[in-house]
Amino acid sequence: MAIPYLDVQDLTKSFGAQVLFEEISFSIAEGQKVGLIAQNGTGKSTLLSVITGKEGYDSGTIIFRRDLRVGMLEQSPVFDPDETVLDACFNHQGEEEKVLKAKQILTKLKIRDLQQPMGQLSGGQQKRVALANVLITEPDLLILDEPTNHLDLEMIEWLEGYLSRGNKTLLMVTHDRFFLDRVCNLILELDNRTIYTYRGNYAYYLEKRQERIDNTRAEIIRANNLYRRELEWMRRMPQARGHKARYREEAFYELEKVAKQRIEERQLRLKSNNVYIGSKIFECQYVSKAYQTHEDTEIIILKDFYYNFARFEKMGIVGNNGSGKSTFIKMLLGLVPPDSGRFDIGDTVRFGYFSQEGLTFNEQQKVIDVITDIAEYIDMGSGKHLSASQFLQYFLFTPEQQHNYVYKLSGGEKRKLYLCTVLMKNPNFLVLDEPTNDLDIQTLQILEEYLTDFPGCVIVVSHDRYFMDKVVDHLLVFKGNGVIKDFPGNYTQYRSFAESDAPEEEKKAKKNKKSPSLPDSASSSASTNNNEKRRLTYKEKIEYQQLGKEIEELEKEQQLIEEQLCSGTLSVEELTEKSIRLPKLKEELDEKSMRWLELDELC
Repeated sequence: MAIPYLDVQDLTKSFGAQVLFEEISFSIAEGQKVGLIAQNGTGKSTLLSVITGKEGYDSGTIIFRRDLRVGMLEQSPVFDPDETVLDACFNHQGEEEKVLKAKQILTKLKIRDLQQPMGQLSGGQQKRVALANVLITEPDLLILDEPTNHLDLEMIEWLEGYLSRGNKTLLMVTHDRFFLDRVCNLILELDNRTIYTYRGNYAYYLEKRQERIDNTRAEIIRANNLYRRELEWMRRMPQARGHKARYREEAFYELEKVAKQRIEERQLRLKSNNVYIGSKIFECQYVSKAYQTHEDTEIIILKDFYYNFARFEKMGIVGNNGSGKSTFIKMLLGLVPPDSGRFDIGDTVRFGYFSQEGLTFNEQQKVIDVITDIAEYIDMGSGKHLSASQFLQYFLFTPEQQHNYVYKLSGGEKRKLYLCTVLMKNPNFLVLDEPTNDLDIQTLQILEEYLTDFPGCVIVVSHDRYFMDKVVDHLLVFKGNGVIKDFPGNYTQYRSFAESDAPEEEKKAKKNKKSPSLPDSASSSASTNNNEKRRLTYKEKIEYQQLGKEIEELEKEQQLIEEQLCSGTLSVEELTEKSIRLPKLKEELDEKSMRWLELDELC
């Protein structure tokens, strides 16, 4: 029988009278990719600290396989401010033969100056250096606490692919549900001081968790509906493979039509709520903004940008770190002046701003007092009002937690309380800058539900693809150097069109452009010849047919392995074998699917 990498038995941990988990047991085999899910404040990060020996525990056993190398990414890593990035990556272990790999990974994580002192880096940059450190050392078991925090979408997608490939063994805490769904093959849920095991990805977890709740009747009706709704939504989501690439002009305009229809439907619905917000929201009038770096290089954020924001609009803003997303919303809020142009804001607009830096409290105050200092009641629309206590309970603060002092809250709970303070001010225009960082999945579900029915306008800056897909109507995509694309859809839909970088007008112009050296008839003939679609060669036709058969067989094998892994009937040896085979199979399937799509476009 194969020895598990990690075996935890009957583990109990408490802080005074508060028991975080009691006699929990689980094991992690080689090749398993495990996601740990729990509400804020219930002990996720504590459990990781206990496992890695950074904190003690009351009783139980934690056994690692002999000579196992373990790498840990902490939520808030600490470095010597005087050491260089390169030194921090190797922890002074002198593994010079890995410098090349270090440079490659750091470049992917957009850390380029290897001699820069760590004290000059932001908290997000330091977290990325810590992530690079743990990846470079290639441990047998990776333990990651919120690895996607402070990564932009490009970095998240790279990390997702990196961790999915090969036979890596992972235990991680993350709120990124797409990341969980695409990387993990086993979910552990810490709930009510015990551990529940789900042998599948996040979608499988949603389904089986709902069955558990339905069977035990241990949760309130509202929580049932939240998870049921999310499961239904996931089943409706388009899959990444299996359809032709949709980069055609008519598909784009069809998507735009649907997005406009959604906004119009919401306008009709929310107007009936008697929400006081005028028809004029804001107009971004040809705004430009640029910065000079200390190397005297100009970074362009906006260049003559125009946008007229509609009533009840829900916009997402995405782009790489440093492309100007946060600067844009700070200009909108009047916190940063534009170089030229202006923002014309409607008189009825009341902003509520959730920022990355806004988390400040009187630690000696009680949670309920923090909220009642703002207001006693909040208007939820449609004549529905909640008291301060009811609103806190809506966001999963129990009556007991409401009367705790702020200093007793976990980092995620403080972040959630800060969110409640923004919402409690009853704004009609929410501007949320990275609202999902450090929030647990159930809180994110509640926030998504709240924003869906929010009787006002919303702008969200986020790297959480799942959250954006559920909340926003369309995107502003900051591509850097002042280039901004207005896309009528959510993030997944945008990725389907990602290869079409040029605006539709440019594509039309290129298609109809005539050569200046040819007369009209010759130009027309040349254009026809140039635009004529290449056909499959005989060899490619054979390859195309063969790929279809191979993909079908691989999909059947994948489905069979996933069913076997979820059955709970496999021995440890069989479980290890299947866990090793599954990621290799997925990688092979992805490669063949991409080639099939390329050939399919020529059919």
